[in-house]
Order: sequence, then C-alpha cells, then structure tokens
Amino acid sequence: MATQAVTPLQSGALGAPKHVAIIMDGNGRWATKNNVSRSKGHRKGADAVREAIEGAIESGVSYLTLYAFSSENWNRPAEEVSDLMGLLRMYLKKEVRTLSKEGVNLRVIGRREALGKDIQDMIEGAEEKTKNNSRLTLIIALSYGSRDEIVNAAKTIAQSVIDGKQSIDTIDETSVEQALFTHGIPDPDLIIRTSGEQRLSNFLLWQAAYAEFLFLPILWPDFSRLTFASAVEDYLSRDRRFGARS
Repeated sequence: MATQAVTPLQSGALGAPKHVAIIMDGNGRWATKNNVSRSKGHRKGADAVREAIEGAIESGVSYLTLYAFSSENWNRPAEEVSDLMGLLRMYLKKEVRTLSKEGVNLRVIGRREALGKDIQDMIEGAEEKTKNNSRLTLIIALSYGSRDEIVNAAKTIAQSVIDGKQSIDTIDETSVEQALFTHGIPDPDLIIRTSGEQRLSNFLLWQAAYAEFLFLPILWPDFSRLTFASAVEDYLSRDRRFGARS
C-alpha cells in the first residue's frame, strides 16, 4: 500500500475530518456498465477500498468506516452473497499484513455471528494483530444495520436497568452511545455515498446526527485517493454549526 506525495491540505490540514464514513455503492452498476460479471465488479470495488484507505491516511483522517455488507444484503441472490463472502475471506487473508505494516487498526462492527465461523475467526485474528496500531482506525461494517444496532442498544440498557446496574433516570445519550456497536469511536464528521443515490440505507443513523453529507455521482469501483482528497476539500469549505445560530 505505497503512498505518494500529497499537498499540505491533503496531509492533515487544520479542521480536516477526524472520522469519514463511506457507503460504497455501485459495484453492480459498474459491472453492467463495463459488461463484466457482478463478481468482477465487487473485486474492482475491493481495489477502491485500498484507494480509500490510502486517501484517509494521506488526509490525516483518524477513523474510516466502510459500509461493506448490510443486514439487508443477506437477501441478495445466494450466488452473489457467496461471492462476497469469498471476497471477504480473500481480503482478510491478503490485506491484514499490509494494514498492519501501514499502522492501520482494523475493527469490525455488525452481527458477525451471522458470518461463517471461519470468517469470524479471521476477523478476530485481524483485530488482534492490528489492535496496537494507531495511524488509522479502519472500521468495516459487516452484516450491519443501524436500526438493529439501536434496538440492540435499547435491549442492553433495559437489561442493565432490570439487573439494577442503573436506573431509568440515568439513561442519557452517553448511555446509548456506550451500548452501540461503535462505542469508543467518535461520530463521523463526513459521510460519503457513491453512485449518485442520496440516502443512508440504514447506516449509522444515530451517529450521523451532525455529520456532513457528500453524494458523489461516481460508482464505487472508480473511487480513488484523489476522490477522497477532493471530498476532504469539499468538507473543509463547509460551516459546521451543530445547531448554533450562524
């Protein structure tokens, strides 16, 4: 994962987003556009993941979350799901050493129990191998759905009240945040979606409360580190007020 020289803005200018999250959309449409199989589109999308990671490192971003496989994606044709799981296995086998060398800390959020046992073991091994890295925290959302995450947090808090560990009066935003899959991770400053679609698709609904949004017309396999740098420049041009008067 070699990096190239970048401008001062790209290498961590004042005010650069601490956390960028990306909805990686358009692999299938890219495949159709280029008259190749959907499997080929997903493999090309994996190359774009490398580009995004490089772009995040070069831009001085501390956290990068990638929406790789939603809870709803299990409803796709079995052959496509199988291809995606195979690609995930290949990625975990081939890329973890490179991620570790680049100082990337890998974390996976979502219902990993829905994944194959071998994939679960590979994820745990990758997280363990990279846990002490601090250059970039890469969060992969797998078998993830934000509504499910919020329901799970509500159940966790309810059980805590039942067990007498806290009272209803002490439940606040911090209590909810600590019960989410993303506990310990700052909310995203910028959420990017490729393919031209303009919706969150059940992604980080709680965490996106004050995020900036950028909807790009390009398809995910065409995403590059320069696309990432351009997105950061767009972010830096905005005025974030968090509800305060301008």
